[in-house]
Amino acid sequence: MPAIYNPPLRDMRFVMHELLDVTSSLREVPAFADIDADTIDQVLAEAGKFCAEVLLPLNLSGDQEGCHFDAATHAVTVPQGFRDAYAQYCEGGWPSLSSDPAFGGQGLPHLIEIAFSEMKYATNQAWTMYPSLAHGAYTALLAHGTDEQKKLYLPKITSGEWLGTMCLTESHCGTDLGMLRTKAEPRPDGSYRLTGNKIFISAGEHDMADNIVHLVLARLPDAPSGSKGISLFVVPKFLPKIENAGADETVSCGERNPIFCGAIEHKMGIHGNATCQLNLDGAAGWLVGQPNKGLAAMFVMMNGARLGVGVQGLGLTEIAYQNAAAYAKDRIQGRSLTGPKSPGQAADPIIVHPDVRKMLLTARAYAEGGRAFATWVALQSDLLHHPDETVRKDADDMMALMTPVVKAFMTDNGFFAASGCQQVFGGHGYIAEWGVEQMVRDARINMIYEGTNTIQALDLLGRKILSDNGAKMRKFGAMVTAFVEAQRGDDAMKEFVEPLADIGDKVTNLTMELGMKAFQSPDEVGAAAVDYLRVVGHMIYSYFWARMAKLALEKEGGGDPFYRAKLATARFYFAKLLPETAASIRSARAGSKVLMEMEAELF
Repeated sequence: MPAIYNPPLRDMRFVMHELLDVTSSLREVPAFADIDADTIDQVLAEAGKFCAEVLLPLNLSGDQEGCHFDAATHAVTVPQGFRDAYAQYCEGGWPSLSSDPAFGGQGLPHLIEIAFSEMKYATNQAWTMYPSLAHGAYTALLAHGTDEQKKLYLPKITSGEWLGTMCLTESHCGTDLGMLRTKAEPRPDGSYRLTGNKIFISAGEHDMADNIVHLVLARLPDAPSGSKGISLFVVPKFLPKIENAGADETVSCGERNPIFCGAIEHKMGIHGNATCQLNLDGAAGWLVGQPNKGLAAMFVMMNGARLGVGVQGLGLTEIAYQNAAAYAKDRIQGRSLTGPKSPGQAADPIIVHPDVRKMLLTARAYAEGGRAFATWVALQSDLLHHPDETVRKDADDMMALMTPVVKAFMTDNGFFAASGCQQVFGGHGYIAEWGVEQMVRDARINMIYEGTNTIQALDLLGRKILSDNGAKMRKFGAMVTAFVEAQRGDDAMKEFVEPLADIGDKVTNLTMELGMKAFQSPDEVGAAAVDYLRVVGHMIYSYFWARMAKLALEKEGGGDPFYRAKLATARFYFAKLLPETAASIRSARAGSKVLMEMEAELF
């Protein structure tokens, strides 16, 4: 039977309005001062309908059909229904949701975009990657493009007429972009001619939109070696054609630019998204930002993509949970260990079994904890527009600190949860028609691209924490401490705040210990980073779960089962998931010697 999806609007409203009270914060930002809870709820309700009614029905068929590549014409055709769905997406004004009104956008807060993205990724990750990459190109050009580039490209991307990509990876270099070889030769007219090859370019070629705006990293002829010699260029598939310059100016697609797809990859998952090898044969491009500063400019897009990939993990966690829970309540198999619960039937529903419940609650706890975390981080991105410099600085620090955690912790959890939910289905989980095996396959890439989760862990521990002696982490720690202190004397909250305080202390001690070891050998950071990120991720989730538990305790007496379920899930999280940190801390402290002492030739 096909997968089901019910947009988690009730939980989104709980997180935004009850937990975070986002409208109070947004009201202090002039651009968002008029946004109220009803507006947010109405937008997300319509967004949920689009995802459940338009995107979900295309998910399985898109996976089975995949993309088609014509070697003779270099053309890529997306699965049936994808183009029509994208046309509906554009007609509904969805590409412009959080874009700047100066370029035709609606100017809504980023946190609405993130919530919509969760639902899109849950229902069709492969399809959603096409417009999401375009939004990334939009943000990079908005931050670093010239006025002319913004005027030329941003209205088209905002309307959805043109899509976009980020072209970084080459066959010999993935994360180590300092090794890239693509060249950019200057031309007398101020443009450049780019020559080289890129691989693993998601949505690199397709027939979804009229044009594709590629953002390409390349080297100028006199560029220094390494990452300090990388520049960023905008390289459109079709050169923009400007007519009626002036007030009535129009922009359309002109001459074909020689950036062609040489092949598409055959992958484990996300079959409906074209992962392309792109060949640049003297393609025309224009410099974005300063020469040799391209990596910094591209990081605007990359950091946004890392947050987006974390939300991919969240979306797949949610839909995997929904389908596994429905199956567990319906599937009749075996008897409860404490005696029949459905004596009138031949067997009990498998939801009576403790381990089935553990797998379901694991997915649910990671979904609801991740939703609270992701929404809070999205709110920080909206507060970057706050008139108060201190608020902006704090928000920027939290964004920097949390980006690698969102990307790595949420995608790890997404894969673990999807795999556990597949297990709930038993043999049926291995069969394509139920859809859950696709969720597992699609979830696996999220741990790899946009910087592997190990890279994210190294970024968190090495760059975001040790480089400033833990200043950013102490800011978040102060929030945790303040919440714990505020609960003193509340006996009902002890089961939540005591483990929260404990993990907070352990993170502080572990950070200091690893900082001392890092002075002895950088390998100590590499050996501990992945475990460290898991511990930090759990500390963050513990904070949000404790806050959610407090609200649930206050409101469960009203009879709404939502709060009863929230409280039960919070208790499960603290009892069954947080204890993972004991093993992670022990592993992090084990050091690098056991990893590095064996000679490479013995592997």
